[in-house]
Amino acid sequence: MAKAVGKAPWFAYFPDDYRWSAAMSICCSTSYWGAAVMGELDRIGRRLKGKEGDDGAWFAEWVRMGDHVRGLGMEAEKAGNRLTASAFHKRACMYYQIGERFPTPKDEKALGSYKKSIGCFRRFARLTDRPRIEAVEIPFEKGKRLPALLVHAENTKQKRPPVVVVFDGFDISKEIQYMEGAEEFARRGMSVLLVDAPGNGEAIRFRNLFMRHDHEAAGSAAIDYLETRKDVDAKRVAVMAISLGGYFAPRNASMEKRFKACVAWGAIWDYHATWKKRIEAAYKVPLSVPGHHLSWSMNAKTMQEALRKLEPFRLDGVVQKMRCPFLLVHGEDDQQVPLKVAQTLFKAVGSKDKTLRVFTGKEGGAQHCQIDNIPLGAHLISDWLKEKLRA
Repeated sequence: MAKAVGKAPWFAYFPDDYRWSAAMSICCSTSYWGAAVMGELDRIGRRLKGKEGDDGAWFAEWVRMGDHVRGLGMEAEKAGNRLTASAFHKRACMYYQIGERFPTPKDEKALGSYKKSIGCFRRFARLTDRPRIEAVEIPFEKGKRLPALLVHAENTKQKRPPVVVVFDGFDISKEIQYMEGAEEFARRGMSVLLVDAPGNGEAIRFRNLFMRHDHEAAGSAAIDYLETRKDVDAKRVAVMAISLGGYFAPRNASMEKRFKACVAWGAIWDYHATWKKRIEAAYKVPLSVPGHHLSWSMNAKTMQEALRKLEPFRLDGVVQKMRCPFLLVHGEDDQQVPLKVAQTLFKAVGSKDKTLRVFTGKEGGAQHCQIDNIPLGAHLISDWLKEKLRA
């Protein structure tokens, strides 16, 4: 287990287990948007105390709570309490997905809980009063499709508002991305297209679409899809992604010129070098998920094969081509990706309009992708995008 250490104040629920604490922090932060309730999180945490490192116990307790909250949602539906039910289903989705993060490859139990999470999110989307959320399918390569969610803009008189295409990182999903602030974009007059690209969410679990370096294939497919719709402005489209998305989003904006703005929520520069160091350290470094997640996400039989597949995951020679406005958000005490990585990426980006925002320990949000205070990052990003996209 990697111990959570660092200069910045950070509440670590499991001080001797970084990834358990990081996952718990995501839930604590997203409680701001109703993705979790502190009392429910504490019940889970107390049951897991002393079991650090036992991912079977982790899975069981989160699914236990997910089942409980989902049951409350079903009861509320039957009673005709639509908004109460939507709130329960939203939280149940989060609990199922946080519990399912660590086991790979995904067995029947894990996939079953993930299917429950998707069902819960769809119930939430159907029952909530705002914002309007539409499940959509994006045509992709060779007759395949990428599952996505289109969150419709609010508080705008624009018939065709701008839209932000949001991709996942290494180990999250379109549903978790929704929980991490998509409602803020919608409230500011921007629609949001949340996409499970190859290697993430439903795309890998149920469609055998594995992680790949040429992520612009998904970005171009997303814009192609948006161009078919009459309720968004496909000429005002930004791309944003989180964590490993610090590779995905800049690559998209550099290779697909139809993107008019780019946000990297966390920096990546040379992902091959990052994982080479992690492997050499026998994974005894802060990681958000177990090391074997890499081989699973890349459909590799061994870690060495996965490492070979990571060789093209480098941004040097790519981001120099970027021309659209660029925002890079990083934490001063990011324990997964050092600040110097963000500084290297920022310097290399070819855009004239570019901003590096580093959150400090004093103000909060200093950890990886602001997991210690996600609303700080979400508010900054949504305000920046509103300005750049003229929402």
